Amino acid sequence: MTSTDEILFEVKEGGIAWLTFNRPEARNAMTFGMYEGIADVCRRIESDGSVRVLILRGAGDKAFVSGTDISQFRDFKTAEQALAYESRMDRVFDAIEEVRVPTIAAIQGACTGGGAGIAAACDLRIGAPSAKFGFPIARTLGNTLSMRNHARLAALLGVARTKDMIFLARLLDAQEMLRVGLLSEITTEDGLYQRAEALARTLLEHAPLTLRGTKEALNRIVRHWNPGGGESIVVRSYTSKDFQEGVESFLAKRKPRWRGE
Repeated sequence: MTSTDEILFEVKEGGIAWLTFNRPEARNAMTFGMYEGIADVCRRIESDGSVRVLILRGAGDKAFVSGTDISQFRDFKTAEQALAYESRMDRVFDAIEEVRVPTIAAIQGACTGGGAGIAAACDLRIGAPSAKFGFPIARTLGNTLSMRNHARLAALLGVARTKDMIFLARLLDAQEMLRVGLLSEITTEDGLYQRAEALARTLLEHAPLTLRGTKEALNRIVRHWNPGGGESIVVRSYTSKDFQEGVESFLAKRKPRWRGE
């Protein structure tokens, strides 16, 4: 087992690896270091032929990942900070998407913000009845996603559903996630991880080059939907007074007062 306390990585018999987000006291909210830990795990898998499937999960029963730890945004003031953050998100999510083995997100509780980005980058997603997915940034922080993340969501949900989810700051429950194709299936609350392991064992029986080729082909297709650019959109949101207000109001647990500036 590899552990950085907040990111746990273990390879079990048969080559099934488990990556656990381990901040249950904070609903597994991600620090910047935790995001880098994901990228490190993906790099390790690339050079470790013993790993054949990767399952991602959150510690505790409240959240897969509830997003980025908002306190880290308090010092955001510059365009460089905004672009560096979204660039990190793109790099980490791309690492999940590109890792050579099939990935399964086992979702229990909140899967929001950065957590929804992690799950969207996985190959398969299953959920417990408590699963909830979304990017409620229009009512919380007032930031925006990168072009790469918008393209990934549009590929998974379609443009109309992506707008509906983000514009209305709506969280999709497990049944809606299943209906729109985000989840392959809904398990029982207690049976989520057993079912994830059963799916992993099914994948172990299948041709690895077929699985890898399918991942690579579909990744290339989706990335053609991304026109690139978009830096000005990111900078406008993260350097705004509204974003500062969103961060402070979130941490103070009060409703933000948006000004559009």
